[in-house]
Amino acid sequence: MKRLLAILAGVVLIGLAALFLWPSDDTPPHAVATPGATLKAELVRRFASREGEARDVAFTPDGRLLAATGTDGAIALWSVPDLRLEGTIRHPDGAPAVAISPDARMLLSGGYDRIGRIWSLADRRSLRQLRGHEGTIWTVAWSPDGRLLATAGEDKTIRIWRAADGALLHTLRGHELNIWVVRFSPDSRLLASGSFDHSIRLWNAQTGALVRRLPGHDQAAVNLAFSPDGRTLASGGDDSTVRLWRVPDGVQLRTLTGGSEHVYAVAFSPDGRWLASGGRARSAIGTFWHQLTGRSAKGNAVRLWRVADGALQATLEHSDDVMSLAISPDGRLLATASVDGSNSLWRLAP
Repeated sequence: MKRLLAILAGVVLIGLAALFLWPSDDTPPHAVATPGATLKAELVRRFASREGEARDVAFTPDGRLLAATGTDGAIALWSVPDLRLEGTIRHPDGAPAVAISPDARMLLSGGYDRIGRIWSLADRRSLRQLRGHEGTIWTVAWSPDGRLLATAGEDKTIRIWRAADGALLHTLRGHELNIWVVRFSPDSRLLASGSFDHSIRLWNAQTGALVRRLPGHDQAAVNLAFSPDGRTLASGGDDSTVRLWRVPDGVQLRTLTGGSEHVYAVAFSPDGRWLASGGRARSAIGTFWHQLTGRSAKGNAVRLWRVADGALQATLEHSDDVMSLAISPDGRLLATASVDGSNSLWRLAP
């Protein structure tokens, strides 16, 4: 009897170890799915290890700088592609989100201090403060035409500001819980928002009127990205899916599954052919074990997809969850930001 109990205990321990340490999915790194155009990625460098989590990354529209922010309050400005530190902006108490003006001259940061701040990239000087939010600003956006700013977050409101002087133009209400993301369409006419209330909403950026609500995610809608032509919206959510929506009528085109346990970031390539998504590096049980012990294998936190048919192109290893990612304006580089405090730069090769 004792021997039988010992065998059973051993089987249970082996099963638990497999659950904790096994990768979060069965997809091997850099797996190409189906015939056709393919995309590969090669790690260039991991950099900017922080005391806190890395939260957001953004390329300047001219591709010359990469802004990377984190919970430590520092917004680091790196030259591209050599990754030389050009300077640091300090947003008091930390900035979860950044956006860069279309002329590459200014940076907008949203902070835990409830303030949106506009900075000069040339001398890293504070130019203006956007006040009014009653909670953390989780997300910010700068319209492609340079005229509007958007901020949103914990207070469940979206605020649209005039970029020229920081005047508040509209306060958008309707989301029932935290707003995780706002993004302008390429023509600056629409603003998309995603919330912990599971919904995605499209707003008229000029008037603040609600245009359409996109239901579909079973959990929080965490990140959004418009395709370069503005006709498709990609969303990533806590329900472990990436969804593609047709913007003119809100029809859901495709659901991409088999990816991260939670999807925290999505980004289209400049030509619209590829989509990158980032999220958890391992399963829920594996994440718990990693947080408890600090040990476990790297996970496939980033995935590259072919937009035309949703075919998975590659998976990229990270030691921890990826909170944000960005593709360079020329489509050749991918930057990622991880919970372990590091940023990574990858070379993309279609």
